[in-house]
Amino acid sequence: MNDKVRENMDVIGADGVHVGTVDRVEAQRIKLKKSDAYGRHEGHHHYIELGFVAGVEGNKVRLSANADIAVTLEEEATGKPVDL
Repeated sequence: MNDKVRENMDVIGADGVHVGTVDRVEAQRIKLKKSDAYGRHEGHHHYIELGFVAGVEGNKVRLSANADIAVTLEEEATGKPVDL
């Protein structure tokens, strides 16, 4: 799957809601652009495991979870889950 995920693709939840934008794939995780981070997480890269990717359609990476759940699955560069 990681060979289909490309820079600047939109990452969307199963519900069609925007989760982030692909910066690149690193170590079986999608690295999201810093510009998608918000609040106290602003300025940090966040990651989503490739295992949560349901498919790639055009310029969109669709996740198997809805956006509100997907953001709880994100990790910071440290590999620790994001504390929302």
